Amino acid sequence: MADFLKRLVPKRFQKKGVVIPVVRLHGPIMSGGSRFRPALNLASIAGQLEKAFSMKESPAVALSINSPGGSPVQSRMIYDRIRALAEEKNKRVLVFIEDVAASGGYMIAIAGDEIIADATSIVGSIGVVSGGFGFPELLKKIGVERRVYTSGENKVILDPFQPEKESDIEYLKTLQAEIHEIFIDMVKARRGTQLADDPALFSGLFWTGRKGLELGLVDRLGGMREEIRTRYGKDARLELVGAQKGLFGRRAPGIGAFGPVDQIAAQAVAGLAETLEEKALWGRYGL
Repeated sequence: MADFLKRLVPKRFQKKGVVIPVVRLHGPIMSGGSRFRPALNLASIAGQLEKAFSMKESPAVALSINSPGGSPVQSRMIYDRIRALAEEKNKRVLVFIEDVAASGGYMIAIAGDEIIADATSIVGSIGVVSGGFGFPELLKKIGVERRVYTSGENKVILDPFQPEKESDIEYLKTLQAEIHEIFIDMVKARRGTQLADDPALFSGLFWTGRKGLELGLVDRLGGMREEIRTRYGKDARLELVGAQKGLFGRRAPGIGAFGPVDQIAAQAVAGLAETLEEKALWGRYGL
């Protein structure tokens, strides 16, 4: 509708300068999401990406990334969608890193044709991590007996209510190594010869934007507004592409819609657990 109305305005009254759409990819990367904790995943961001890349007169799309990582599956899906749209619409993708683009956040960042970071941004953490808690002794103390019935000897692998098994840990590490290899291949394919020959590059370590520039993880240091004006002129404008909304200005249904009281309570409890997980993700980078 906005594009249609814009075409009705005589060109002499339209604002001059190139318009660059901006999509914000902020927060931990997780499937699902709720009103209590909106999540960054393909479902939540697909509409904004589609809208941004569909702006015909814009030569590029700017992505503002601020994410400590999360789901490797969602990270890769977002990456794939960005690259597919960029090729389909023939748009250049400029990635701007704010506080952090680490782990899955960096996986999304390499979808950019160029990556610009602040000198104090955190980048990297090219690795895979799994975490959890174990409660076998707690059950004994509170007098609870764990009863699990399975068809298949490995159906309760890594059960937090049972003692760890060495075979389970080895199997998990095998999966992690495979995902890590995929991540490394993606970085090498996108960053190519820009990458420094440093053995720590794929160790899971993370660095400041300034060090990331030396390592070839980013292309330049700077900010979005200044970079866009340098490229496209002083009249170039940034246009934030927001989430899709319904008829009365509310967010489109699907994520975070309220339900009965018991559902609200369940969402609140789940939201608390997810908030703690989110804080742990940010905390790894001192944020």
